[in-house]
Amino acid sequence: MKKLLSLLMLLFTSATLFAQNNDIEMADQLRNNGKIYIVVICIVIILAGLLFYLFNLDRRLKLLEKKSDPKN
Repeated sequence: MKKLLSLLMLLFTSATLFAQNNDIEMADQLRNNGKIYIVVICIVIILAGLLFYLFNLDRRLKLLEKKSDPKN
């Protein structure tokens, strides 16, 4: 049973590899126009904002935990 299951898994993963198309026209067009850097900068700004928000939220939660700790 395990052999059959592993054989089917290998078959399906190899079938998806053959189905992929390597022509990504949008990325090539953005790279040729130089606009891919704008997209990357936007993604970095969004991720930096999310990380800043999460670290700020974590700091606030730590302060609230220290205030509500009955041992202090």
